[in-house]
Amino acid sequence: MYSPDTTKYLIHINLTAEGVVEKPDVVGAIFGQTEGLLGEDLDLRDLQRTGRVGRIDVQITSKKGETKGEILISTSLDRAETAILAASIETIDRVGPCVARVTVGSIEDIRVSKRKKIVDRAKEILIERFDDGTIDSNELLDDVRQSLRIEKIGSIGEEKMPAGPNVLDSDAIIVVEGRADVLNLLRFGIKNAVAVEGTNIPKTIVDLCEKKTATAFFDGDRGGELILRELLQVADIDFVAFSPRAKSVEDMTRKEVIKTLRNKVPVEYIREHYFEDSAELPPDLKLSRGGEDAGSPERGTKTNFPGRRTRETAHRIPQTLRDHMDDVRGQHLARFLSPDLVVMREINSDEIEKAVETIDTTVNGLVVDRSVDQRLLDRLVMKGLEYVAARDFKGIIKRPLNIRLLKIGT
Repeated sequence: MYSPDTTKYLIHINLTAEGVVEKPDVVGAIFGQTEGLLGEDLDLRDLQRTGRVGRIDVQITSKKGETKGEILISTSLDRAETAILAASIETIDRVGPCVARVTVGSIEDIRVSKRKKIVDRAKEILIERFDDGTIDSNELLDDVRQSLRIEKIGSIGEEKMPAGPNVLDSDAIIVVEGRADVLNLLRFGIKNAVAVEGTNIPKTIVDLCEKKTATAFFDGDRGGELILRELLQVADIDFVAFSPRAKSVEDMTRKEVIKTLRNKVPVEYIREHYFEDSAELPPDLKLSRGGEDAGSPERGTKTNFPGRRTRETAHRIPQTLRDHMDDVRGQHLARFLSPDLVVMREINSDEIEKAVETIDTTVNGLVVDRSVDQRLLDRLVMKGLEYVAARDFKGIIKRPLNIRLLKIGT
């Protein structure tokens, strides 16, 4: 349409003709009705011949006996000359046999458009094409410390199981799937992890679990679920840490690892409230559903998890999801919780349908002492909740994949 190398301005002209006309008619009218109007120096044909005005681009359509469209004229004239040329085009009152109206819509400075493109492209180059040469002292220290931790990985037992340096000396161990998981935990300073390396649980792992407080920490997928089923059948496991859905332990960040281990679930609690028998995972708490789960008691000796509130816990500030579940059980209460397990709102459990419409994005989950049906569950999913802990789930035909269902128990 125009040459970006020589064009300074682009004149946008609106055309309306009372009849059907074609492009040659418009071009002819422009040259015919402006000829000699501005003198020799601004004659349109001479300007085109010398390249100071580009070709005339006509874009028109005819509908119901009327023609409308736009005329584009590129120029390398100065501002005053371009304005005079544009004004001369507005004197056209006929196109062919038809009455016409011609008005200047705008005059675009091509150099401004080019400068904007240059600036936008420069921003992209600045962000994407430059190597990041900044030096972060903390990153340098972390790299050095990480290499030291990785070098400390060893093996234990006849099966040569990958393990951190503190597995044999520590009172507690973390059982993970493979060597990469042990390495990732070492990066974060966790040195008491040992890998099972498959579903065939080694005798070394079984012996360690009998002597130490053991936490199972597997990937949040089908493979991790199968390994956990096998481990619970053959070893004395105390806690289970649930990885985020579809997340591998080797890919988790420090924050995710610490949060998941902090919210590990006592195995006695799982068996009491979810297991149909001691060898199966509950359908509402499968690892393939993922996510952090209920809180746990203090680390240390093996102990049974209480099923009901005691006098001491009745007045304490709830610190874990398990604490909130104990608090609402039998009280006909519902609590909307933040990601940090802070109570955002507490209401009567019968009022939850009305309250759902008013919750905002700061609410992360719900703990409620009542049954939840499909209709209520669908509304909670639409609000973006990550989990629902309820007394029971009735009539659930379609279970969403992006929300965890936890039973409080009676």
